[in-house]
Amino acid sequence: MGGVFLVSDPTGSSLQMPLNLLDNAPFANYLIPGIILLLVLGVFPLIVLYGLWHRKSWSWLGSLTVSLALLIWISVEVIMIGYHPELPLQLIYGILGLVLLVLTLMPSVQNNFKA
Repeated sequence: MGGVFLVSDPTGSSLQMPLNLLDNAPFANYLIPGIILLLVLGVFPLIVLYGLWHRKSWSWLGSLTVSLALLIWISVEVIMIGYHPELPLQLIYGILGLVLLVLTLMPSVQNNFKA
């Protein structure tokens, strides 16, 4: 939903995210980050969910990709705008990315999705 809000309101005000957070980023507003967030961490995970639900052979790789994408997103965000303890979602999503990665890499999970 964050991607939807950032695309529909690139100023970030609907999410109470001031534009000055982007001072060290290559973006003037939140439109491009919102599009990336919406597609890479919104639409793509839904496609992977479909694959996991229907036990498609590609879904394991999709799950690994989503985990890595989330970790990369949070890492780049922290590098560009810094870590903000008042924004607990940075920590929550970082931990979620690690948990997803560990679960995806478990041998039992990998064996379950072998082609």
